[in-house]
Amino acid sequence: MNTLDFAHIASLSVISPVNKGLGFLEQALDPGEIKSLGWSLLKEDLSLPCAVLYEDKLLHNLNWMQQFIDAYGVQLAPHGKTTMAPRLFQMQLQRGAWGITLATAHQTLVAYKHGVRRVLMANQLVGKENMAIIERLLHDPGFTYFCLVDSADQIDQLGSFYSARGQKLHVLLELGVRGGRAGVRDEEQLQSVLLALSRWNGSIALSGVEMYEGVLEEENSIRAFLQRAVEVVRRLAGENRFQRAPILLSGAGSAWYDVVAEVFSAAGFGDAVEIVLRPGCYLTHDVGAYRAAQAKILERNPIAHQMRSGLLPALQIWAYVQSLPEPGKAIVGMGKRDAAFDSGLPTPALHFRPTEQSPQAAPAHWMLTKMMDQHAYMEIGVKDNLRVGDMIGFDISHPCLTFDKWRVLPVLNSHFQVIDVIETFF
Repeated sequence: MNTLDFAHIASLSVISPVNKGLGFLEQALDPGEIKSLGWSLLKEDLSLPCAVLYEDKLLHNLNWMQQFIDAYGVQLAPHGKTTMAPRLFQMQLQRGAWGITLATAHQTLVAYKHGVRRVLMANQLVGKENMAIIERLLHDPGFTYFCLVDSADQIDQLGSFYSARGQKLHVLLELGVRGGRAGVRDEEQLQSVLLALSRWNGSIALSGVEMYEGVLEEENSIRAFLQRAVEVVRRLAGENRFQRAPILLSGAGSAWYDVVAEVFSAAGFGDAVEIVLRPGCYLTHDVGAYRAAQAKILERNPIAHQMRSGLLPALQIWAYVQSLPEPGKAIVGMGKRDAAFDSGLPTPALHFRPTEQSPQAAPAHWMLTKMMDQHAYMEIGVKDNLRVGDMIGFDISHPCLTFDKWRVLPVLNSHFQVIDVIETFF
């Protein structure tokens, strides 16, 4: 499949940044219809600022990660909170993903309404309405759902709710580390959780073990944490604590997935344990923290090293130069409302003047120094050839907090032509 040829996109009921001057896109269009409009970023058919995705890079990243996962014989449940774009979920599932990871009951509902039928909610399920959302979804026998547990209080609340409704909820024991976020820290907490699970044996089914290594920073401590998860699985399996076969063992964010794959696959569980990894940012990648993490993966991991080409940044923000108020400074029409800034400011990558044929690489000395709500301060050379109305394509750091600023994102081909539109549901 060489194009993003999926079902009709959902109706775009809010005003879209995709605008050709003849009115806003307010009805569902399929990729063929979108292509027929002939929109092009370089012809200024899009209202800037605008976040865009690149089809060729998306497909490269999609195939790269699935190839890596297959090499270890494990499963992939990419974290959907990164994009909250069901069309992208379907791309991942069609390429072999085991399911989709999500963080909240609301996100789970969105995914379900768009056809996702296996969800690993890598979070605790707490609160009456959140439980009720999942309860309604579990009436579909084709829907599979897991959430995390780490305390007796939480298990008792879940047990009371689901037993009263005659339902069984599948849960994963979350392991944690001191100073981290949620998760069982020690033996006393573990025993408390196991005791609570025994009280609700008919309605709360322990199905596996989960952990998130991203709360740690050093490889040795991460490996020790992963080994602890392996040992807990072995121990609880020996005690016949699990009510699912195969047992589920899950870990891995977007920075250490190679170490997780290595340690878990080397445990020798065989078919008794299903290993599921959950990176999410790989699909679009970035030029900040995840690029640095990927460079380390390519260095230390033999499989990634053999694959040579790494992940590619597939998400950019395009904006106009709107003012050149003083020598060495350009003001760009993009700000905190448009791009993530928590892990580093966007990086100027491409420069395009609408009277020219194609974008050029932005000079290396161009850099953002400050962002406000709708403005970015860009440092340039005092003699640089830059004009008001020039277009700048910015690479970003931290795709999660960039996606959630956009309702729709055009998908561009290698010629910067719009071939599809992806809708998000935050």
